[in-house]
Amino acid sequence: MSVTPVSFTLNDLPLRDDLRGRSPYGAPQIDVPVVLNTNENPHPPSERLARALADAVAETAVGLNRYPDRDAVRLRQGLAEYLGHGLTTAGVWAANGSNEILQQILQAFGGPGRTAMGFEPSYSMHPIISRGTGTAWAPVPRTADFRIDVDAALAAIAEHAPSVIFLTSPNNPTGTALPIADIERIAAAAPGVVVVDEAYAEFRREGTPSALGLLADHPRLIVSRTMSKAFALAGARLGYLAAHPAVVDALQLVRLPYHLSAVTQTVALVALDHADELLGTVADLRAERDSLVEWLRAHGFAVADSDANFVLFGEFEDRTKVWEALLDHQVLVREVGPPGWLRVTVGTPQEMAAFRDSLLRVTGR
Repeated sequence: MSVTPVSFTLNDLPLRDDLRGRSPYGAPQIDVPVVLNTNENPHPPSERLARALADAVAETAVGLNRYPDRDAVRLRQGLAEYLGHGLTTAGVWAANGSNEILQQILQAFGGPGRTAMGFEPSYSMHPIISRGTGTAWAPVPRTADFRIDVDAALAAIAEHAPSVIFLTSPNNPTGTALPIADIERIAAAAPGVVVVDEAYAEFRREGTPSALGLLADHPRLIVSRTMSKAFALAGARLGYLAAHPAVVDALQLVRLPYHLSAVTQTVALVALDHADELLGTVADLRAERDSLVEWLRAHGFAVADSDANFVLFGEFEDRTKVWEALLDHQVLVREVGPPGWLRVTVGTPQEMAAFRDSLLRVTGR
């Protein structure tokens, strides 16, 4: 006997009105040989490091009947030592990926009746997480070369009085790094907290400073980082931040109990112990990125200056057509950012060779 299921859709649920019609975040997950759309580090952990991780996780496994360290003290101490800048455990916090870090910030400092501000195009999760926490979103457009007009930013801050301001450096999807002087001016004018999202910080060109150097003079400044990119641990889901200890105290008011598993903490600690190995590919990826920028420009493409492990390039009359044609050649890039542009992650030399060959074929250059 078959039973016809009751017709039931999202529209039949008591969903919040402000979420109706929204789309979830999601880069396409397509099984092709050359995957260059999610800004991952293309180099997996070595066999030696994989064994070290397996041994450490096995040791942790015998205690999985107990809750993990609720405050991840050892991990935070290790992260503080990695970041330097005089940071201590009290000024560092960790969570499941930098997205949970951002969510906790908005839970603590955003919410109904409050506004978050960002400078677009930028990371699409900033407005998504803002709306998910009931925080109004105030976008401010970037300039034609994807930088922030600080005078326009200050005017927008005066107009909206945002409780949270997102500055992304290097910016995703453009790769643009922010001058420290611009961050300082915005931080000085902000009535709430300023989050400098430095997910791609390790890929910056030599001499590009981090906002970590501003923390001592700006107690409402927060610098968020991740181990997903340069550390090649996207599958481990470990994000963290550095800020004044008072900010960390505030986040503990909203974090879920035991939010960071014992396994995640163990993996992150082993990664920090092997930081030199894991970060050993960063210089090669930087060089591959700079070579790609030169090559794209030499072939007549517009390219945004990049301090990240990806490159935004265009401009195309129909970028979807180009994206689909590249996919037909088994090369997956990202259709994201301003109209007419595509973003490609820097992969291995072999992957980049396949990308270059395919791009020339589909564009006829």
